[in-house]
Amino acid sequence: MAVKILIVDDEEDILTLLEYNLEKAGFEVISAKDGPEAIELTKKKSPELVILDIMLPSMEGTEVCKAIKRDDTTSHIPIIMLTAKGEEVDRIVGLELGADDYITKPFSPRELVLRVKAVLKRLQGRQESVIKGIKAGAIFIDIEKSAVTVNGKVLRLTASEFKLLIELAKARGKVLSRNDLLDRVWGTDYYVTDRTIDTHIRRLRVKLGKSAKHIETVRGFGYKFLEEE
Repeated sequence: MAVKILIVDDEEDILTLLEYNLEKAGFEVISAKDGPEAIELTKKKSPELVILDIMLPSMEGTEVCKAIKRDDTTSHIPIIMLTAKGEEVDRIVGLELGADDYITKPFSPRELVLRVKAVLKRLQGRQESVIKGIKAGAIFIDIEKSAVTVNGKVLRLTASEFKLLIELAKARGKVLSRNDLLDRVWGTDYYVTDRTIDTHIRRLRVKLGKSAKHIETVRGFGYKFLEEE
């Protein structure tokens, strides 16, 4: 599944340029033209990265950056600041607010794509080095040992059930659609249906017992893992 990127810029030509080059590089692209729309899309669409212009109408990019980083559901999303300003102070302000990189207009589309890939690679490296286990209530998922315990008792999960639980838990608090889960657990080379997900979730809940309440059904969409019961 393609990595989803949100572009936020009020200049139509910049949006078109970025959309073309990022899609050509294999990314899925969504766009917003002002701050409030960007914040809303960040919450609803859960992009893996945001390219954010500082100079926006009604709400400056720095305020948008603060809003995204202040919200627990979006604070993990990396941000690349994009601006026509070249002063050192603007770059410092952007980075202090939590931005992961900073590119000044005019820019080379090729350079921007490379910077996007570099930020995503750094983020993946940090996640892989930090996440070794996930604890939620009585559930402990030992990622290194591929084991799951509930109140210290080891559960016998199939490989698919374990992968499904891991994907839900790593995205804890975020709703994952059935298609998202199908792609993450089985990949695009296998033909499986939405019913496959529901069947595995049902079996997983049985094995989790009372701790099954950590897996919440979001009707008409998919599932969400809750850290708190």
